[in-house]
Amino acid sequence: MAHTLPQPRTVRAAAALRGTIAVPGDKSISHRSLMLSALAVGESRVEGLLEGEDVLATAAAMRAMGADIVRQDDGVWVIHGVGVGGLLQPETALDMGNSGTSTRLLMGLVASHPITATFVGDASLSKRPMGRVIEPLSQMGATFQDTPGGRLPLMVRGISPAVPIRYTLPVASAQVKSAILLAGLNTPGETTVIEPIATRDHSERMLAGFGADLTVTPSPEGRVITIRGQAELKPQNIVVPGDPSSAAFWLVAGSIVPGADLTITNVGMNPTRTGIIAALRMMGADITELDARIVGGEPVADLRVRHAPLSAIEVPPELTPSMIDEYPVLFVAAAFAKGTTIARGAEELRVKESDRITAMADALGACGVACEEYEDGMAVTGTGGDPIPGGATIATLLDHRIAMSMTIAALHARESVTLDDAAPAATSYPIFFDTLEKLGAFA
Repeated sequence: MAHTLPQPRTVRAAAALRGTIAVPGDKSISHRSLMLSALAVGESRVEGLLEGEDVLATAAAMRAMGADIVRQDDGVWVIHGVGVGGLLQPETALDMGNSGTSTRLLMGLVASHPITATFVGDASLSKRPMGRVIEPLSQMGATFQDTPGGRLPLMVRGISPAVPIRYTLPVASAQVKSAILLAGLNTPGETTVIEPIATRDHSERMLAGFGADLTVTPSPEGRVITIRGQAELKPQNIVVPGDPSSAAFWLVAGSIVPGADLTITNVGMNPTRTGIIAALRMMGADITELDARIVGGEPVADLRVRHAPLSAIEVPPELTPSMIDEYPVLFVAAAFAKGTTIARGAEELRVKESDRITAMADALGACGVACEEYEDGMAVTGTGGDPIPGGATIATLLDHRIAMSMTIAALHARESVTLDDAAPAATSYPIFFDTLEKLGAFA
């Protein structure tokens, strides 16, 4: 899964970006569609699956645990599942590459099956802490052998029957929530997760769509999500909407490049994922939703974005859960706004594929943008729409979002910007640079 040789790339300022594009399938939904299809009894079909490295790692892991997963020539993925409780002992370690989502969610699946699995990953993933998942899954009866600090390589020894728990999330994390719910699928009785701050709800939507016995109720404590275990999942036909996290790069590019006019088709508009649109609109971005519709239980729309002057804002902390992956490219938007944008309450950025606060402060700083780091965020002073100086080589740190965010920044820079390694973009967006060229940028 890992890239052995860096792939440097130099990006120059773009002419006006114009055109209509589609973004790859939503990464979060793609992961979950493979996992739940692999636990259903019968044949599921998935259209629009993101074929990036993270999702391919999930597919390989589910095959290793017994599911039959085939990509047809027409791009449709066909999955024959093993049934809840039917996962098999993998013969070798599961290589998760760079995918924290795959790792944490699969730890939940393994935790309530009578199997043992070892998880390994690349250098970036091996630095990411897994303790927040280990803690609740240990309460359910699974046991772990991990590298000091709760890191990979890590071995999970599942248990069946597992013990149902009632667990309040100490931090807002859709991955921890999902890991517990997936463990609860094969656990007798009721497993409950209490979510004080709402996070993306793709797991709940998809579990219900596959026929799991799941309820979500509001309470003074937050959202109370309860799953009754050992239900049979029914196979589904799934159409994966475009990933809003991938669309975010073009929303920012369209906002900052003079003369830009872009339409991004079929973008997932799940309200737990659209914080970046809200934040950009607060800054003055010209983003229009077209043809809003429901596809496979998820809201979808086409988005048109045109160049507009941006103004600095104080990003509302309550938007954080719905845009945690989009902060790097939001910092890029801030670099072109008038005034100083302040984003706080996003300490989760420090434990992503890289420390995204320091990584973006360093990258933007090297390009001549004034940044001030906080423990939980950053202040970025923008140019008021003028090009940033640029002229730097950027350390992408094996992080796809750093690589793509700084590519967008380079589209309106006086001097070219070089990525020390552009390859990580393939983690979530294999055709990112092809799309850039299609739009008329000189990359």
